[in-house]
Amino acid sequence: MTSVNTVDPARTAGIATKRWLPHAVAAVCLLLLLYPLVWLLATSLKPADEVVTSLDLWPGHLEWSNYTTALEGVSGISVGRLLGNTLLIAGGAVLGNVLSCSLAAYAFARLRFRMRTGMFAFMVATLMLPHHVVLIPQYIMFNQLGLVDTYWPLVLPKFLATEAFFVFLIVQFMRGLPRELEESARIDGCGPFRTYWSITLPLSRPALITTAIFTFIWTWNDFFTQMIYLFAPENFTITLALRSFVDQSSTSAYGPMFAMSVISVLPIVLFFFVFQRYLVQGMATSGLKG
Repeated sequence: MTSVNTVDPARTAGIATKRWLPHAVAAVCLLLLLYPLVWLLATSLKPADEVVTSLDLWPGHLEWSNYTTALEGVSGISVGRLLGNTLLIAGGAVLGNVLSCSLAAYAFARLRFRMRTGMFAFMVATLMLPHHVVLIPQYIMFNQLGLVDTYWPLVLPKFLATEAFFVFLIVQFMRGLPRELEESARIDGCGPFRTYWSITLPLSRPALITTAIFTFIWTWNDFFTQMIYLFAPENFTITLALRSFVDQSSTSAYGPMFAMSVISVLPIVLFFFVFQRYLVQGMATSGLKG
């Protein structure tokens, strides 16, 4: 007696739906997330009158002169100089946070000293302290030191482990590392600093890269703190230049302003794409090799 296998069309359709439905939902979410970037790029190519009057996404006429005007910069300062100033501040902030926060995190996670628990709790409590509360005392201090209108107020605090969020992040990662490696290094004669530099720091690379990525993005997009400390146009960053770009003429040049916005976003996008695989790796693995 021969048996015939029949295929249930409803079941097949249900399986196919389960396969493509998550991809469709992900595609829709991706379009929603990318729409602001597409709108920004399209608006940067619109004529000035079309920016405020037209609701169409894509411009009827491509105004490439917006980018020519944007590349000239503001107040005689070119875009290259503005990007260089921003990169200098962001690079210094990344270096300072990675070094100082990892040192502080190593002390809290691996060393034993008096009042460690209380100091760590106090450090975590500063996460709830608004930035504006300490802004005025910091400004008075830097003003008395003659450092206002320089990059030091924006970079120097990063070397003092003032970012409690990143200290907490690295502490939690270091606590998951096996202590046997440090004990072996101690038997070989390594002190605390040599153990930190040669053992703990390389193993903490995912947490350090996460710290670097968020520090770079937050510093690059910072506007309020830079506006407080920087006055001279030659010290301006790209975010301050965007504001000045509108104020330098009697009419608001929306097209060139959006063109400069596109230019300012490009370094962040490139930085993220270069380091995103390390960020994903840090979330997916423990950071240990072999």
